[in-house]
Amino acid sequence: MDVFAQYAPFVQDWIYEQGWQSLRPVQTAAADAIFNTESNVLLTSSTASGKTEAAFLPILTELYEHPSTSIGCLYIAPLKALINDQHERLSALCEPADIHVTAWHGDANQTAKRKLLRNPSGVLQITPESLESLLLRKHNEIPRLFGDLRFIVIDELHSFLRSDRGAQAFCLIERLSRLADVRPRRIGLSATIGDPREAARFLGANSGRPTVVPRFEQGKQTWRLSMEHFYNQDPQATDGTPLEQAAREQDGELSDAHTSAQAEQSGARRSLGVLADPGLLYIFDRTRGRKCLVFTNSREECEAVCQQLHQYCEASGEPDRFLIHHGNLSQSVREGAEDLMKDEDSLTTTCATATLELGIDVGQLERAFHIDAPFTVSGFLQRMGRIGRRGQPPEMWFVMREEHVEPRALLPERIPWPLLQGIALVQLYAEEHWVEPPRPNRLPYSLLYHQTMATLASGGEMTPAELASRVLTLAAFHNVSQDDYRELLRHLISKDHIERTEGGGLVLGLAGERIVNNHKFLAVFQENIEYSVHAGSEELGTLVSPPPVGEKVAIAGRVWIVEGVDHQRHELWVHQVKGRIPAYFGDVAGDIDPKILERMHRVLTQKEAYPYLGPHAIARLVEARRTAFAAGLDRDVLVNVGANTWCLFPWTGTYAFLALERLLRIRCAERLGLSHFQSVRPYYITFQMKVSRDEFFQIVTEEAMRDFDPMTLVYPAEVPVFDKYDEYLPTSLVRKEFAYSILDIAQMRKTVASWSQADSGASEHHGNRALPSAQE
Repeated sequence: MDVFAQYAPFVQDWIYEQGWQSLRPVQTAAADAIFNTESNVLLTSSTASGKTEAAFLPILTELYEHPSTSIGCLYIAPLKALINDQHERLSALCEPADIHVTAWHGDANQTAKRKLLRNPSGVLQITPESLESLLLRKHNEIPRLFGDLRFIVIDELHSFLRSDRGAQAFCLIERLSRLADVRPRRIGLSATIGDPREAARFLGANSGRPTVVPRFEQGKQTWRLSMEHFYNQDPQATDGTPLEQAAREQDGELSDAHTSAQAEQSGARRSLGVLADPGLLYIFDRTRGRKCLVFTNSREECEAVCQQLHQYCEASGEPDRFLIHHGNLSQSVREGAEDLMKDEDSLTTTCATATLELGIDVGQLERAFHIDAPFTVSGFLQRMGRIGRRGQPPEMWFVMREEHVEPRALLPERIPWPLLQGIALVQLYAEEHWVEPPRPNRLPYSLLYHQTMATLASGGEMTPAELASRVLTLAAFHNVSQDDYRELLRHLISKDHIERTEGGGLVLGLAGERIVNNHKFLAVFQENIEYSVHAGSEELGTLVSPPPVGEKVAIAGRVWIVEGVDHQRHELWVHQVKGRIPAYFGDVAGDIDPKILERMHRVLTQKEAYPYLGPHAIARLVEARRTAFAAGLDRDVLVNVGANTWCLFPWTGTYAFLALERLLRIRCAERLGLSHFQSVRPYYITFQMKVSRDEFFQIVTEEAMRDFDPMTLVYPAEVPVFDKYDEYLPTSLVRKEFAYSILDIAQMRKTVASWSQADSGASEHHGNRALPSAQE
């Protein structure tokens, strides 16, 4: 039967109102899978391809034709902003059919929530943390609320595949299904799935249903890419080097747009002064009169960039045209930026972090800029998906910034790592359509603590066996042994997080109740102690580590003087001033896959040309390649950089690199005579040693290939706390999780094995020669 004919009448009317001439391939394929099977469905298609409608049009048809006696569809999303955006779209679609759509999170309408509790029906949109709260606070109501639940839609599935938060979401799905005694179908949506089969397995775990991944023609993608490099002060990489010569050395050509870049830059420089940052000036010029995004990799950098761009507007006499959007800003500040982005007449540029990476509707943006390289191909694709006017391809301009290198800097400091990383990310997707695969935590003990406490808090007293049967049978914990769980429970009893009753049952202890009753218990991700920042009646957002009264803070793209601090209520009162200072919102980690580092090595050591590189980027890459070839990095991973100092370039991922660091320092140090060990993860390691180059490879290979216990790579007194609830775990489990789940020993061994295969050629050609200094 024709898919359109299967849709409910109100859905057909809505499609006519949208002016669609036909259904998109993803919508046809999704309808076929949802209408004609009882399986879970994984929909993977590019951003803005119509995935949300593809899932909901058949789901709403089913709920219209066969009304549920409870909430019929649960929609889980990683961001409140995404829920708000989808709530507006779905409500308009469902209104003619009288299917209610309820948004449920901390900022959502309380009246609508109460109405849903009285009369559960339709679609519930929720974050994992709010669903955890619902299971805790309304435990006895779950069968009535969800007793006829048919579908669970997980939006932006890729964001749940590599974190404990994702595992928490699926624990909640399992717990809810058991409590309500239902077996809903799971529908996963994502634009960036690297391994559909593995993602489908993750989506369907413990659901009792198979998972199908519909295949369909997605059409050809066209991008407009530019990648330029800037030193933070002049001279630039092209100064003193003819651009045509640099282009010839990488077998590339310079476009008219790139060759006119310097002329445009010099004109803007004259108006803003010689102290303007060349990379930000490049962005300032190319956002004028356009609607754009500027992505950064951290909230601190986002604040710094926005402050400077504000100053450029003031210095050049232009109206301010820059906004800011990140997770520490207040809801009103974020929503103000979102509204202006959607306004067709507002030619503003928004500086943003990953908060705008996911599928929030930000209107029709012309181009995006990205300062330095993202950590993942997935992040790159999500950010590409935020842009592109109708009928126009998305347009991304990478701006790679770097400080000038000291004349006698060591070899690794003379390599433009962000430039190599950016090229590698682009090439991996362009050449192979590769995206990072799921990386579930094998031993998620922090999450195990959380789900244990949540289960006891919601379910009340239960025997140890009953608690284990409810928790250990969740898919996230399939690698956790009964012995490990027994050890955890004994430890929690000793710390009064859990209490044993006279009858032998388990309930929350006093310490455990304090933790569970705190609103921050609902989240499994690490949070800093934050202070809300207020300017008059307006809340600007939150900061960590507030300065004393009279000092300056940076937030919302502006600089403020602290007027008062309330440490009990965690509040900061400020007023605005001019200037520029750094901000701090907590640490940001970057997990880079081994495949990205391997491709970076190719970028550095092969003569491939990349047509999207600007003139400065071409010149900087040519310079880096000359340096690499002079050092023998095309043949070798270990380079002598003077006397008995060596530099190791592993070309492997973050967690394999971490395992290698520990292998060298713990298992190889004595045999190597290792000293002065320093690393810049995951790029290089410098050290001194007392053995020859050949002996280094022999010793490291021997130690890596031994059948050793991963626990030997944890220092004797070390307690490597990584996750939110690690502080409440037995020390032995924290150490075990780090050794077996964090350290990627298998990949480390593959990396070491690859050195021995390439070593013979490197020995013949490279020997033990020292790297010439930059002046020679």
